[in-house]
Amino acid sequence: MVSSSLFTTSGKQKNIKDKLNIKLDYNGSIVLGTIAISGSKSESNRLLILKSLYPNLQLKNLSNSDDTVHLQEALMSDNNIVDIGHAGTAMRFLTAYFAVSEGREVILTGSERMQNRPIKILADALRMLGADIEYVDKEGYPPLRIKGKKLTKNKVSIHGNISSQYISALLLVASSLENGLEIELLGEITSVPYIKMTLALLDQLGISQSWNGNTISVDPLQNVDNKIITVESDWSSASYFYSLVALSDKGKVTLSSYQKDSLQGDNSLIEIYKHFGIDTDFDKNTITLTKKDIDLKPLVLDLRDSPDLAQTVVVTCFGLGIACDISGLHTLKIKETDRLVALKNELEKLGASIKVTDKSLHLIASNKINKNIAIDTYQDHRMAMAFAPLALKVPIIINEAEVVSKSFISFWEDFDSVINQI
Repeated sequence: MVSSSLFTTSGKQKNIKDKLNIKLDYNGSIVLGTIAISGSKSESNRLLILKSLYPNLQLKNLSNSDDTVHLQEALMSDNNIVDIGHAGTAMRFLTAYFAVSEGREVILTGSERMQNRPIKILADALRMLGADIEYVDKEGYPPLRIKGKKLTKNKVSIHGNISSQYISALLLVASSLENGLEIELLGEITSVPYIKMTLALLDQLGISQSWNGNTISVDPLQNVDNKIITVESDWSSASYFYSLVALSDKGKVTLSSYQKDSLQGDNSLIEIYKHFGIDTDFDKNTITLTKKDIDLKPLVLDLRDSPDLAQTVVVTCFGLGIACDISGLHTLKIKETDRLVALKNELEKLGASIKVTDKSLHLIASNKINKNIAIDTYQDHRMAMAFAPLALKVPIIINEAEVVSKSFISFWEDFDSVINQI
């Protein structure tokens, strides 16, 4: 059960603005139930930028995450100072959006952690196009002073191996530019599915675009027809329930609303979790996750296209007592925290033998899991949710559990609702 002030005696989730440490303790549990997960944060945030550029667009099933709420508030605000807190996606997307917002001048800032997350590659690319962007404090980092102006240059080069969000930020405003935009991608490209998601959303709006070799081109478009887009539920949010089912004695959970032809790269969960014996069955707009018994083997995986799944997958391996070697993780160092170091720190507290480099992680198989360990979350929502399923194996404490609201406000209530103790 969940033990904390997070829930009232009726099981209703309280308003979680204060820091909360919760203890999770489920002994001999099965996982069974149905959950509706809100819209994808990644899709929602992209579509909100597009809606601001093309007001005829109507959106349904938007994410209710803190990141999306912060972005909505920023887009509706007339303030000269825009503070987006911990919302990294909002920082990247708004940097490009305000740069092309003629006549608007803002200081774009965020939390202390956000002010230590690099933005130079994107700012330099926008400056190449003629944008007026200055650093308020430290070179290469927020806060930014942005004076929106008309950009007529239409060619830019940008490194693709740091964050795909820089590229998506440019793509989202590309069609609003008088001459469109041609982006030359330099070097290896990270998180390709997220770039493809952005291009697919542009296509849904009737914006002409192409990706040939290392060049992406987007044609200008002044207006779009009236259009309604329903946002698919978030696959990264589904990952925690994949892990929960994998770690259960017996598990079957139905999640909605999901599509076979998803735009989200994190639907790679379907294939990854087959390794742990999880079948995924589609029925209309739902998926049902079912556990079956298999012989577990070490996992070797390249997550360059879906690095947000790393914490969940690694914790699943640890909970099941199997080794893993995961590569393609170089972007994890510039997330809400250095996720590779955070994973190493917290798993070692639980008894794991683990090594990390600047772009990979290596876990040695072990059946030992220390009990009643307090997991620090580093103001990172994914740390809290990735470690929670271990409660099926041992009692565990999650510090600052309220951090889940960044992407999944109802997580603790939904998590508790599908666990049935024997």
